[in-house]
Amino acid sequence: MRARKKKHAAERIDACRAWLIDPETVRENGPATVFEEARPVALEIGCGKGNFACGMAAAHPDWNYIAMERVPDVLCIALEKARDRRDERPDNLRFLLGDAAALSEIFPPHSVDRLYLNFSDPWPKARHEKRRLTHVLFLERYKTVLKKGGLLFFKTDNAGLFDFSLTQFAAAGLETFDLTRDLHASPLAAGNVMTEYEAAWSAKGFPIHAVTVRF
Repeated sequence: MRARKKKHAAERIDACRAWLIDPETVRENGPATVFEEARPVALEIGCGKGNFACGMAAAHPDWNYIAMERVPDVLCIALEKARDRRDERPDNLRFLLGDAAALSEIFPPHSVDRLYLNFSDPWPKARHEKRRLTHVLFLERYKTVLKKGGLLFFKTDNAGLFDFSLTQFAAAGLETFDLTRDLHASPLAAGNVMTEYEAAWSAKGFPIHAVTVRF
């Protein structure tokens, strides 16, 4: 679904610039340098309205989080949410306006400890499969930016995308574990931080598929 245009989005983003990082700074100095305290770095690709990023940053103060979003009108909502909830966590959350296709052009090699893909666009048509964020072409980009042994956490409500993703992980020779086709009914639900989309769809009875991938 196309995001609705937000009134004064540019001004709203600028008002939250303290939480927005420059891709050039990340490219030149590495993601760890944008935080005052040195901690492992986790990156969420496609952060949407920011509920997951804010929740994870609050629940895990020993990690630094970067939430990446390519749609400015969505990013402005996430930034405002981070600003309004800043007292819930240490200073360990930043946002980045960018596209996953340019990931290896923004992040230096092996500079990220963990990646999160939450409810990515399934691109259901076969001719669009290379746009799926779990396609082997994207996995190669993740391999470049992740540290050795780094983890990818993947959640989706789309069974077709999940099955496709498992074949891609296998084709790339990646180890998978903590696989479930009903996350909220599994022991893995403990500590799970939901996105806005996840909360809405799981409330309607849709099962959530999840898996962890080691690079």
